[in-house]
Amino acid sequence: MAPLRFLALLLLSLAVFVFTSCRADPDPLQDFCVADFQANITIDGFPCKTASSVVSDDFFFDGLANAGNTNNMFGSNITGGNVQSFPGLNTLGLSINRGDFAPGGVNPLHSHPRASEIVFVLKGELLVGFISTANVFYSKVLKAGESFIIPRGLVHFQYNTGKDNAVAITAFDSQLPGVVLAPLTLFGSKPAIPIDVLTKTFQVDASVIQLLMSKFGQATSPYN
Repeated sequence: MAPLRFLALLLLSLAVFVFTSCRADPDPLQDFCVADFQANITIDGFPCKTASSVVSDDFFFDGLANAGNTNNMFGSNITGGNVQSFPGLNTLGLSINRGDFAPGGVNPLHSHPRASEIVFVLKGELLVGFISTANVFYSKVLKAGESFIIPRGLVHFQYNTGKDNAVAITAFDSQLPGVVLAPLTLFGSKPAIPIDVLTKTFQVDASVIQLLMSKFGQATSPYN
């Protein structure tokens, strides 16, 4: 029996090892892989620049140093520090954004399909919330120095509840989290979602959908 028990334990250990290995990101095989945007090949991510062409500026980004322009319909501006603007992030699995909010400004309902997010408020106060797949709403009003977690893929928002401008830093566990903005996706897609689908989905008249399409069809995203 002992050999069989040992064999069963060995097989179980092997199964756990294989399962966890499949779930985890592969370990890097080199120190870094600075994104090469000039390469003419397509992969899931970006190919690497040759090590001889990598410079210190590839690992430097000052795009979050200045406040963004919140003069838009949402009263917010999200400055992205992902691999597309910060090539040294390629293959490292992280990125960072800056959010600027005028009083009453909102980062509208949206989701990030490829990342979880942590929101850290630098200035002012923000109502931050998300909705789970069980349709439960979780939220908290954050003041400077406080943080809130947004699990991957869930619909969420940030809203300035204060009387002054607010600033937040958001960090992600993906070099390119992606963003799906609910109002622009539903009412401003190209080509448009059929009105019959939207009227049936939201149980409203076509005139309501047409109004929303006219409002969001040419809207500018707060993401930069």
